[in-house]
Amino acid sequence: MVNIVVDATLPEKILLAAHHLEEAGQSPFSAEALIVSAWQQYPQTFGLKGYAELYPDSNKVLSSIMGEKGLARRGWLVKMGQKLYALTREGRTVIRRLLHEEEKPQESGSRAVSVTREQDKLLQTLFQSSALLKYQEGRKQEWTFADACRYWGITDNMAGDVLDARLDHVRANLADIERQIGTSSAVLSDGRSVSGDEISTLRPPPHPAALAGRTELTAWSSKRNREPAT
Repeated sequence: MVNIVVDATLPEKILLAAHHLEEAGQSPFSAEALIVSAWQQYPQTFGLKGYAELYPDSNKVLSSIMGEKGLARRGWLVKMGQKLYALTREGRTVIRRLLHEEEKPQESGSRAVSVTREQDKLLQTLFQSSALLKYQEGRKQEWTFADACRYWGITDNMAGDVLDARLDHVRANLADIERQIGTSSAVLSDGRSVSGDEISTLRPPPHPAALAGRTELTAWSSKRNREPAT
């Protein structure tokens, strides 16, 4: 059964449409699937002007996913790949509020969730990163190109498509770990116990290009120009 929240804002309606897709077993889901889901639930909001009952207005949904005020930037959705998205823990919290549902309390004595060796290594790297430390200390304005590269595990020698794939891989891994842990916790190989709430605090710095100076941007441009045409 689909829960329709009529008085929700436009971004909240898209979030509820994403929730509907995940409830139907689609996770991650495509941008196209989200467009259709939002339109089916709220045709007057997301329908094409003059043809609201017949066709969706894809721009209304896409513009609310991307951009400075988009659902991804709000932390409600995470990009899992090319035009693929999934709900984050923060997004699910908003959904519970909209649907007036209470979060299930963590069971006392619940077993720790196991993570893979790759996930363990990724979490240790991120928790020890200078980018996260600066974020926790309220010094985001001091983020540097080097901070971003260390966080994402990239170098300035990476080709554009390889770099973007690496960023998508990190985002997807974090989303998977967050879903695995849920309200439980996981113990890393260094003895650290991490909860789902702690995973959700791993706010990444922006795309390295946003922090790159002229030297780094020139290096990337030269690298792309040397790539063979496909």
